[in-house]
Amino acid sequence: MTPAPDKKQDRRPPYQHAADELRREIMQGRFKPGEQMPPVRELQERFGVANMTARSALNVLRDEGLIYTIHGRGSFVADVAVADSTGEFAIDYTPPAWYLANDPEREPADGESEGGEPRTSETAPPSLTDVLTALRDEIRVLSAEHQELRREVEELKKARRDPQS
Repeated sequence: MTPAPDKKQDRRPPYQHAADELRREIMQGRFKPGEQMPPVRELQERFGVANMTARSALNVLRDEGLIYTIHGRGSFVADVAVADSTGEFAIDYTPPAWYLANDPEREPADGESEGGEPRTSETAPPSLTDVLTALRDEIRVLSAEHQELRREVEELKKARRDPQS
């Protein structure tokens, strides 16, 4: 199938296409904060991609802080992923530079270069929001690990009480 002559061909990898579509759905409120994202297998079928490609799309969203993953449970929309009626994030969310650079509809904001990167010569320290988000994510991971350890302890206690000989 040949591309339409009036549209320029998009050379981004398939995982970025999938990540962009999922990001758009999160921003539009199709997936609410705390709601579970579709499983990888469902994303594979929906986007017609391989397992690792679907996982890569979720990794992009996880790296952006839009979702978090609990091992053995799935991926969930992060609390910060709340959009207002205009489709913009209600909090100070800044998409990554590669996304901003590929968004033809967006104009650079004050203090940004064409690629969406800040015009500073120094690296700014993390904001309070970044620190709190990192702490929240770490607490979620620790909580999931704690629950898994409790399950293992219960299984060991049960095996000790009921030895099968």
